[in-house]
Amino acid sequence: MQLFIWLSVFLGTFFFMEFMAWFTHKYIMHGFLWSLHKDHHHKDHDSWFERNDAFFIFYALVSIICFYLWSYENVWFCLPIGLGIFAYGLTYFLVHDIFIHQRFKLFRNANNWYARGVRRAHKIHHKHLGKHKGENYGMLIVPLKYFKN
Repeated sequence: MQLFIWLSVFLGTFFFMEFMAWFTHKYIMHGFLWSLHKDHHHKDHDSWFERNDAFFIFYALVSIICFYLWSYENVWFCLPIGLGIFAYGLTYFLVHDIFIHQRFKLFRNANNWYARGVRRAHKIHHKHLGKHKGENYGMLIVPLKYFKN
């Protein structure tokens, strides 16, 4: 039973992070912190790094705080929460930075139904170079219309 609860907290956190990514992307990155995110839509420098990369730091810190609370304060549910945030961050990096944007030349030949849909939705998101009139702010869950051939 304890394993079931632990896994439920982990998976719940992982899936909640998709909502948090959507919310943060729509209302913060395309909102008051657009100055950090705009170079992701329109690269205005020669560096491999983007100002947009700073956003991962916030969720990394939340995850680290959870690990600390689990390890030093013995708050059991902080471990599955911290690992859920970490797992989502790793998934985000693999899907968004490596698969979609090809910051590392891996997964280039992935061409299944899901991969095509996620790429299409993200391409439509990047069609808008400005702060407003965007769409498709999520990463793993995108509208079904992008999965149609």
